[in-house]
Amino acid sequence: MADSAGKALGPGVGASATGDGLVRRRRRRWAHRAALGLAALAVTGVAGGWAVYARLSDNITADDAAARELERYERERPTELVRGAQNILLIGSDTRAGSGNGAYGRDLGSERSDTTILLHLAANRRSATAVSLPRDLMVDIPGCLQKDGSRSRPVFAMFNHAFQVGGSACTIRTVEKLTGIRIDHHVVVDFSGFKEMVDAVDGVQVCLKEPMDDKAALLKLPAGKVTLDGEQALGYVRARKSVGDGSDTERMERQQRFLAALVNKMQSNDVLLNPAKLYPVLDAATSSLTTDPALASLRGMYQLVRGLRDIPIERVQFLTVPRESYVYDANRDQLVEPEAQKLFGRLRADQPVAVAPRAPKPAAETNGKGGSPAALAPSPTPTFRGYTAAEHTCT
Repeated sequence: MADSAGKALGPGVGASATGDGLVRRRRRRWAHRAALGLAALAVTGVAGGWAVYARLSDNITADDAAARELERYERERPTELVRGAQNILLIGSDTRAGSGNGAYGRDLGSERSDTTILLHLAANRRSATAVSLPRDLMVDIPGCLQKDGSRSRPVFAMFNHAFQVGGSACTIRTVEKLTGIRIDHHVVVDFSGFKEMVDAVDGVQVCLKEPMDDKAALLKLPAGKVTLDGEQALGYVRARKSVGDGSDTERMERQQRFLAALVNKMQSNDVLLNPAKLYPVLDAATSSLTTDPALASLRGMYQLVRGLRDIPIERVQFLTVPRESYVYDANRDQLVEPEAQKLFGRLRADQPVAVAPRAPKPAAETNGKGGSPAALAPSPTPTFRGYTAAEHTCT
């Protein structure tokens, strides 16, 4: 039997069969291990991606208190007129709390809005208009919920007093009362977060016509092209009394020029398309933000900004609300009417506005003799003093 078996199989045949089986088994083991390796790699990638997503989302602080306060006053808030258009209130807080912020002065227990910008995004996402609101503007501030749980009385005061009294919710209600524009979202950023975001894009280049030396802003810069790091950028946008005419209007224009340069930097360096460049920017930005709950996640942020990437920089414009010295105090501001209401009305209806370094004088300011027909005729697209992001590249 053994002989017959041996003859049936043959020693050579038996050896061949055993070798083929070994090869097949090795191939199966290799394929199994490779599959496990790929699966592990995929899981690791997904886990890593989720970890990044979770980290960035967790960085953002949701302003739930403001959401509750705004809900309380929903009936008195403006209604949305144009579906798809968005109005975002950007608030720069002057809080000295947090790492590094104490260098900018004592924390006196009060926090005011150092910078406030109303950003209007057109429904078709083909233009963006940022309107600076002077902190010294005299406005009606409604009664607001304070940190201690009490409610303040309505008061006519400087605009930045609203943030001190009742935080972002009070500021939003004040802006809505002033403009008739419904604020869809809001973002609050502090000194430290601003610096980190500038550093994350490796600085921003600006062009200075003359040297700047402002001890209060911890800033000393030469004239010409200068690339500002985070610390210098903060001083640049905060400097006031020792620069130019020392007015808040000039400071707001400088803030607008800086934001225009930042937009240029983000687009020219393909930051939004390069994950290696985008992550540190997102990490710095999200860690410094307090937003309404709808924006307090990467998903919310993405839904907001995904339509912005195609806006040409010449359609990203910056302006200051028409203002003049307050009639009872030259150190305060008041709106210029009817120009301010014309601006608010067009933004509310999602109608275009134009900007120019020197806005034309309104017809009412002409003497009736020297005014040209073009100046006296109503303009289909009114022009306001301001700039576009394309106008602030260094050449």
